[in-house]
Amino acid sequence: MLENLLKGKRGLVVGIANEHSIAAGCGAAFRAAGAQLAVTYGHEKSKPFIAPVVAKLEAPIFMPLDVQTDGQMEAVFEMIDRQWGRLDFLLHSIAYCPKNDLHGPVSACSKEGFAQAMDISVHSLIRMTRLAVPLMTNGGSIVTMSYYGAEKVVDHYNIMGPVKSALEGTVRYLAAELGPKKIRVNAISPGPLQTRAGSGIDHFDELIDAARKRAPEQSLISIDYVGQMAVGLVSDLSHQVTGNIAFVDGGYHVLG
Repeated sequence: MLENLLKGKRGLVVGIANEHSIAAGCGAAFRAAGAQLAVTYGHEKSKPFIAPVVAKLEAPIFMPLDVQTDGQMEAVFEMIDRQWGRLDFLLHSIAYCPKNDLHGPVSACSKEGFAQAMDISVHSLIRMTRLAVPLMTNGGSIVTMSYYGAEKVVDHYNIMGPVKSALEGTVRYLAAELGPKKIRVNAISPGPLQTRAGSGIDHFDELIDAARKRAPEQSLISIDYVGQMAVGLVSDLSHQVTGNIAFVDGGYHVLG
């Protein structure tokens, strides 16, 4: 179904944690559609879990990228420039909040925890975009990952709700700024998924059960479905689609 839709395109995938992560599903879909990929890993301890995924993706560029380590982000984009000379799309799929701040009420979130969550989850997108734009000389597509908790209050999502709200606002403003350069910026908002990142949320099993029972399709989504949406958003089929939040949640968000 996806074969050759992205043939000739080159993209950067940031956020693969293991074979079950959303970014891994997107990477697999990008590769199946014919794209060539650059992939990053967050730190050395995570590399063994990501390397098998990268092997399947046949990624010629595989580099470290801890967004809080000075110089690593610049090094990734410099390598892309040297090897490819251009970039057609970017997938940003990273988010983080210290556990104590994530599990506590919003009113108890620490200044330091909030700042770190915003830096990793939101401002990293701005920094990546700044580096990606000069490589998108013929236009391009930038996609990030949000969640329904950005729009409505979701039990136990806590401070990540305001953080994801900021991310979605950033998407809209970047889309407006970069439209004249033919660079599109969108977010995908998947329903709850059984990923390592998702399991960090308190009472996550309850969130999964609620999504399964309340969604009109009465089933959970998979990383494959998210990947298919990501392919569509970075492909030429979506050349007039920008500034959007694309829900992939079986319709759960309409019942909020």
